[in-house]
Formats: sequence, structure tokens, C-alpha cells
Amino acid sequence: MTEAARLAAESGVPSDAPRTADGVPHGQRVLDRLVALLDLEKVEEDIYRGVSPRHSPVRVFGGQVAGQALVAAGRTVPADRGVHSLHAYFIRPGDPSVPIVYQVDRIRDGRSFTTRRVVAIQHGKAIFALSASFQLAEEGIEHAEEMPDVPAPETLPTNGELLTPELREKFGHIIDRPRPIDIRYVSEPPWLSRETGPRDARNQVWMRADGVLADDPLLHVCVLAYASDMTLLDAVLARHGVYWGTDKVMGASLDHAMWFHRPFRADEWVLYDCASPSASGGRGLATGRFFSQDGKLVATVVQEGLLRLHE
Repeated sequence: MTEAARLAAESGVPSDAPRTADGVPHGQRVLDRLVALLDLEKVEEDIYRGVSPRHSPVRVFGGQVAGQALVAAGRTVPADRGVHSLHAYFIRPGDPSVPIVYQVDRIRDGRSFTTRRVVAIQHGKAIFALSASFQLAEEGIEHAEEMPDVPAPETLPTNGELLTPELREKFGHIIDRPRPIDIRYVSEPPWLSRETGPRDARNQVWMRADGVLADDPLLHVCVLAYASDMTLLDAVLARHGVYWGTDKVMGASLDHAMWFHRPFRADEWVLYDCASPSASGGRGLATGRFFSQDGKLVATVVQEGLLRLHE
């Protein structure tokens, strides 16, 4: 096990980590814990092992297993080939108390494209499967949708600044976890929509890694993959005026796809513009677009989630 992974497994958030006004750890020390989670141990050729934070919810966060699987795939690919797409299925809930083994299958090594398949395993069973494609950089035709006109991230409040004491009592166990990703809501947060009623099936946030990341393109892609599982399904929930952790909604990610269009840094602000075109059969579909602060479309996301409502 690497030293970074050991620190992530054996330690919680450092006691000297900076905290928001409401006491939630954030900043470089917390971000370093995320980077440590992505620093997988190589067990054997094409076999890697990852861990979860010591203080975890009852199941592994989907963005974590997606980010770690992408790290495993990327470590078997030449550095001059960047990931351009991934497609993944969440098969079983991950157990945060034990390591996750990632097995990489080298599907193809072509002249321009490299394809990898990764299976995440716990207790002898697959919990997650990912296929990723990497491409040698080349020139081609260019166009992209324009970024929506939204307020600058620096003008928007943090999550903690939006929570009233009453809302903190209801949702603090979700909102007040250590924050390696700084998130600023442009649209009304879904926990407020629950109080004010349903709204459009849309959600917009600015987000960035809350610190400085090394100049490794694969790391930035993996951190964005981690963050892409945050707030995406909020667009579905907002339409129905419910939120995670209430007595009405239970949910989980089912599948996840991403396309990476242009270079970016995950430690700089990106706008995550999400919408939900449909919900049916106990499932909700959400699409997301990542824009850099200068207006470039850098990535697109599609996810379907299990969403069961109970009275």
C-alpha cells in the first residue's frame, strides 16, 4: 500500500485542516485526502487496490469508485493518450470498510485509440464496471454550445452559508461532510426546494477542487469524474420537491457516462449545468455539461439513478 493510501485509510480529516464558519473541514489538506484515495496500490500487473475514507457513509460514494477505476485504467495507457470517454455501471453497493480491487482488461491498443475495461471487486463480486477510451491528441473540426449566463462563483454563498438551523438539523449529516470540492449553487439548492415546492428539473452549480492539484491531466480528469456524481441527480429531485435523506426518497446511481471534450483544470471553477429530461419506472435521467469559467464546454455527463419515493 502506498503511503498516501495508508494515510487515507488510517487517518480521518486532519485536526489542523481549515474549516468553514460552520465548522466543516475544507481546503488543501482535505483535497490531499481525495488525491490520496486516487493513489491506488499496484498489487500485480493490471491489478490495483483502493481504499475508502475512514469516515464514510454506509456505502462507497459512486464518484470515488468511478475516479479510482479511471485511475486504474489510465495507469495502463501511454501518457500521451488522454481519456475522451467512459461508460460505467454501478452493480452493487460498495463496502467502505474493506479495500476495492480493480482489475484492468487491456481490450485494444490501436494507433490512435486505446480501450480499457475495469471491474471493481469486493467480497469476490463485481460492484462496478467501467469502459474507457483514450485517444492520441489530434486536430479536427470544432464547435460547442455556449455557456449559460450565470453569476460568477465568487459572488455565491457556500452550502453552509445557505443552511438555516432548521435545515442543518435535517440535512447537516449530508451537507457537513468534509469538502474536497467547493460547490456554489447558482440555482436554488434542492434542500431549499423541498421547503418551497417543486421547480424546473434543472440544477446549476459552480465547483472546483478546494486546493491546488499537480499538473497531471489524468488526475484532473479523475477528480472531475469524482465530482460529476455530486449534484447531478439533484435536477431530478428538484422537479419533485424532495431531497436525499428525507423520509420520502431513496436513491442510488445506476450508470454513468462522460465525454471529455477539451483540456481543463479541476482546481479551477467549472460550471456544472444539469437537467433532467425524464423520470419513470423508479428511475431518473440527468444530463450535465461542464463549462470552464472562460465559457468553454469541457465535458458532458449522462447518468440514470434509482429513485424510489415512499410516503
